Amino acid sequence: MSDGIASAKERLVSADGATGRLTIDLSALARNYTNLCARVAPARAGAVVKANAYGLGVERVALTLYDSGCRHFFVAQFSEAAKLRPLLSKNAQIFVLNGLQPGDEIACAEHGIVPVVNSLQQWQRWSGIAKLLGRSLPTVLQFDTGMSRLGIPVEECNAMAAELSAQNNIEVLFLMSHLASADEVDNQQNNAQFVAMKRIADQFPGFEMCLANSAGIFLGKDYHGVLTRPGIALYGGAPTAGKSNPMEPVVSLEVAVVQTRTVPVGSRIGYAGAYVAKTEIRVATIAAGYADGLPRSLSGRGAVFFMGTRLPITGRVSMDSLTVDITPLPEKTLSLGSFVEVLGPNQSLEDLARDAGTISYEILTRLGDRYTKLYR
Repeated sequence: MSDGIASAKERLVSADGATGRLTIDLSALARNYTNLCARVAPARAGAVVKANAYGLGVERVALTLYDSGCRHFFVAQFSEAAKLRPLLSKNAQIFVLNGLQPGDEIACAEHGIVPVVNSLQQWQRWSGIAKLLGRSLPTVLQFDTGMSRLGIPVEECNAMAAELSAQNNIEVLFLMSHLASADEVDNQQNNAQFVAMKRIADQFPGFEMCLANSAGIFLGKDYHGVLTRPGIALYGGAPTAGKSNPMEPVVSLEVAVVQTRTVPVGSRIGYAGAYVAKTEIRVATIAAGYADGLPRSLSGRGAVFFMGTRLPITGRVSMDSLTVDITPLPEKTLSLGSFVEVLGPNQSLEDLARDAGTISYEILTRLGDRYTKLYR
């Protein structure tokens, strides 16, 4: 069989025209959820599935988690919750972390979605809708314990308590806050936020606490409360910086070769001629760039792999392609249609994020729509 026919057979895997294969291991996802449940028991584990389940496809991810026992799902925006609601049984609760924008309240109530109240203004609007509809509506109260991003400020706790005691048409399911530095185990902000949340809980007796994100789960049982909210850990990302990752990988990514060539000494590669070949080298151009979630900051720093061999990126990452040095491989190892590893056994999310000067969250959520998603 000729090299051309062999390459064509490889490309049949992506018959939809995609030149990248993003594989999502749903079994590993389910095991990660089960392991987190065991770690936080007797507390429960929900799941953060915002941003299309961190880019992995919320329909398949949410159904897998539901089948694994998850009944609490967190998204950021109401539009995400409205799309997720028809996919899940009614006994699954969906929470909108950012709360509601004005005008979304009626639809939220009709869909049975739970908004997280982050301000007195959001509270008053939700309470007003409950009065208008003549029925009780559920919510969660989020307090700012030191992140200065979302949540009712500590200085407004008395006003919130007064609002809560003045009416009975809102059912508060629990109190929550968000940890800013949980991935840094020794960061003093963790304990400061925990103490602040305990004080708030004392001011609102009878309500349980929800505090821990993925990293917060690994700070210990004191942080677990009644419900935890893992996100990146579900998808195989390391929850704690500088420590071995206890989670199973969920994602792998392979991208196809577009062209290979021999580059003479002194030749410039890529935009602005940023890389100059010091010796004769062989390079391959692969069909993914910063539009596909591989940051431009990987230029001259990152790499891909083939059969365990590291192939460094040469020159700048372009919108739709990047070039790698394949000189370490025997000639003709790669050709049109061959696939190289971007994420997999040789390169984790954390490895790629480190080389890009960013975090695994950003890498995962930006992986582009031009890849074929393969679920297993």
